[in-house]
Amino acid sequence: MTQPVVTCLWFNGNAEEAAKYYVQLFPNSQIGNIPRYPEGGPVEAGTAISVPFTLNGQSWLALNGNSDVQFNPSVSFVIRCENQEEIDHYWDHMIQDGGKAAMCGWLEDPFGVWWQIVPAVLGELMGGSDQAKSGKVLQALIKMQKIDLAALEAAYNA
Repeated sequence: MTQPVVTCLWFNGNAEEAAKYYVQLFPNSQIGNIPRYPEGGPVEAGTAISVPFTLNGQSWLALNGNSDVQFNPSVSFVIRCENQEEIDHYWDHMIQDGGKAAMCGWLEDPFGVWWQIVPAVLGELMGGSDQAKSGKVLQALIKMQKIDLAALEAAYNA
């Protein structure tokens, strides 16, 4: 891990499973060397202590914290998608594998981690100088769970 800041996610015994799940979902991703508990450790020998991995070239760390600490939506990860196909890819995989949909592109993945699956142009559509257009985009957005990029663009151009 060469990044100066790395996101560490605390899992309850399933860090390796989670890292494998994310790596198969994102391009340019891989799992690094996994330190494992030895015999006589606090958990079964061979269990991952932590799992270093990269998602699309960005370093992460999954930790087997083995406690009741839970993720919540106050911390989420934004996936900026270039098109509807990309939005569909991330959304559909995370939902079909046991995730839960929320509003405005938010979802909770099968491991309880919160994500925002949004089009890369969302900031432009909502933050432009034309407040009437931005307001129309916001009105369309708040009615969506999975984001429909064409509908947002249509609202902006209406």
